[in-house]
Amino acid sequence: MSESLQRRARELAPSSGASATKTAPTRLKRTPFFIAALLFAGVLALGVTRHVERDQDAAVFQQTRANAVLHVRAAKVVKQAGPAPLELPGQTLAIEQARLFARATGYIAERRADIGTKIKKGDLLARIAAPELDQQYAQAQAQLALSKAQLSQSKAQVEQARANVNLAKATYARTATLVKQNYESKQNNDNAAANVETQTANLSAAQAGVEVAQANVAAQQATVDRLKQLTEFEAVTAPFKGVVTARNIDVGDLVSADANGGTPLFSVARDDVLRVQVAVPQSEAVGLADGLEAGIVIPETPGKTFKGRIARNASALDPVTRTLLVEVDVPNPTGELRPGLFVRVVLEVPRARPLVSVPAQSILFGAEGAQVATIDDGDVIRMKKIVIARDFGTTVDVEQGLSGDETIALDPPADIRDGRKVSIRN
Repeated sequence: MSESLQRRARELAPSSGASATKTAPTRLKRTPFFIAALLFAGVLALGVTRHVERDQDAAVFQQTRANAVLHVRAAKVVKQAGPAPLELPGQTLAIEQARLFARATGYIAERRADIGTKIKKGDLLARIAAPELDQQYAQAQAQLALSKAQLSQSKAQVEQARANVNLAKATYARTATLVKQNYESKQNNDNAAANVETQTANLSAAQAGVEVAQANVAAQQATVDRLKQLTEFEAVTAPFKGVVTARNIDVGDLVSADANGGTPLFSVARDDVLRVQVAVPQSEAVGLADGLEAGIVIPETPGKTFKGRIARNASALDPVTRTLLVEVDVPNPTGELRPGLFVRVVLEVPRARPLVSVPAQSILFGAEGAQVATIDDGDVIRMKKIVIARDFGTTVDVEQGLSGDETIALDPPADIRDGRKVSIRN
């Protein structure tokens, strides 16, 4: 039995060795995967650890920075009760300007003015030769003389008719007396009565003729006056004192008495006083009034300001631009200012009530609107919401949110918050 067992063991020994030989390569193949997995797990754990450490460091840094004392510049706000300065663009215009058209048709016979000529009221600028108009005027004068002669003739006929009436009445009276005494026939008496009526009718006709003649004289006189006025337009004169700004004719040019289709002979402007037009925004128009002083600054003459006053305003805002048209009259005796200049108009607009003036650089805009950082107790930030009334660019007027005795931070950082400690630096 032991021999059989030994034989059995010998038979099984070769097969066990083959199995061990097959298992060893399989284990060798799996080993790199386990090593890679262990390395990946180690790297992942190391990364997570470092990320957590960085987050902790960042949180500590942020907390440290939030609790750190912030160095800011500060300024004291001021409550303003005086007028607010306002600077707006404007343009200069002549106080009076006109384009002179021909009122008589003819040729330019004489020209005495050119561009830039200084003129006085009534100065002759040009003379128009209009022979047809002159002939019409002479004919109208002759016709007027004829009408006056006809009027005199009609008046003489009235006097003659009146004398005939008086004679007829006297004859009728004598005839009536003789008829009563039987010295005259009744037929003659009737004839005398009829003659009185005839002469009376003639007198009425003569008087009507006088009225017709008077009407003819008046009509002809009107024609003469009209033509006389037109002949006076042959002399083109200056309507006011000023300067010629444009000249469109020369000697020999044909001009027509047509203001709609014709070309103006001259353009003249009065420049001893200039008007400056400026459009004032709605927010500033409330405090403006006629008589308010204004300064006019020309970019080409720095350092010099011309004084004027608001002379008139449109009284209604333009519905498109929401601006009020204002005109400032500026004396210009030396002619230093010229029409058509671009200028800056400086106004001092009265404030309706005292307002707090705040530097524009101190305002923060966020979801809650405009805010400023006030400094309480000397070193603590308190954020206050404000309502802006006027914006002047570098400063703004605040109507709500500040009382006027606060100290505010200038150029505050966007992350500034309530309760943060600050240190004021110059």
